[in-house]
Amino acid sequence: MKVTGSCHCGEIAFEADVDPGRVSICHCTDCQVLTGTAYRITVPTAAKDLRMLRGTPRVYLKTTADSGNVRRQAFCATCGTPIMAYADTDTPDAYGLRVGTLDQRAQLAPQRRIWCRSQLPWSQDVSAVPGVAGQQ
Repeated sequence: MKVTGSCHCGEIAFEADVDPGRVSICHCTDCQVLTGTAYRITVPTAAKDLRMLRGTPRVYLKTTADSGNVRRQAFCATCGTPIMAYADTDTPDAYGLRVGTLDQRAQLAPQRRIWCRSQLPWSQDVSAVPGVAGQQ
């Protein structure tokens, strides 16, 4: 599936080919902190299938808690939107795109969840929480 995406301010734009069957939710505490919410939703793309159309993300090096591996977290330096993560190398094989940045996000339903031992119990079913259609 071809996807297009950008940061909130539009400084960074990209397109990629992804497999919708590989969308995942990560409940690890690093993803909770880095997103400022309960989990992160990601879809991988091969390096050869990612094309940057505009801008260059800034990179933050994150050491994972369990393995000690270093991952590059790419984000927009202007608006702070997380864009992708990848191995700590200048020539990664793949990138984990942040689904929230993709124009086709409604078509990319998660197919699996990882790091469930860190999931926040209240985040699993919010259907009973009262909601409104727009901002109040």
